[in-house]
Amino acid sequence: MWVIFREVAEGGNTIPTSTSASKEAMHGDWFDVSTTSYVAVEENLVVGMYKLGANQPDLGSHVATATFMVLSSHRGKGFGTALVEHCLSEASAAGFAAIQFNFVVSSNVVALSLYKKLGFSVAGTLPGAFRHCELGYIDAHVLFMALPQTGT
Repeated sequence: MWVIFREVAEGGNTIPTSTSASKEAMHGDWFDVSTTSYVAVEENLVVGMYKLGANQPDLGSHVATATFMVLSSHRGKGFGTALVEHCLSEASAAGFAAIQFNFVVSSNVVALSLYKKLGFSVAGTLPGAFRHCELGYIDAHVLFMALPQTGT
């Protein structure tokens, strides 16, 4: 997981995490008591991952949030789709009423296309909220989707 995290963070073009984030910081974020992390494995190699948890505490805890990462050598092979579909199923099974992605960088067109294809809509745009390593200040989007309820 650390290899994937470093690769994505060092790219400086999709997540707001510092390119100098430590392994300890990553571990604390991805294995926090309020977060559940999942991985995609191919031939004993972790090739993708996501973390799922409540977007807000208390009165906002019925809405989930998630973060996804796929190893660059395995992008475009369906791992991202499988991770997001698994996440939606897990979030629904856990009783979340909806899922919200708080910060999807506007230049991440592959992720945006996938999320929209799976039913997310852009709930808002944050102008210039992301400092892209090559493009400078660009927009980030907030995405939202209601989830089907599987029980209770």
